[in-house]
Amino acid sequence: MGIDKESDIAANLQIGPTDAGMVRIYVEAEGGIELPLDFDPEEAEEIAEELRAAAEAARAMGKPKSKPKR
Repeated sequence: MGIDKESDIAANLQIGPTDAGMVRIYVEAEGGIELPLDFDPEEAEEIAEELRAAAEAARAMGKPKSKPKR
């Protein structure tokens, strides 16, 4: 699966600081998958910049296709 391919996998995403001074992106997906990803604050800011750039690029492509409801 590539980054631009649709998927039917549902996941929950949580983002917040840890007590160790890191930024955690926590992904929980179907099937009991739990993926905690910790980044130092500088790395988290770089990720935020990449998210903003991707959102801007997606917005420039036009309205996103809506996923069919199950």
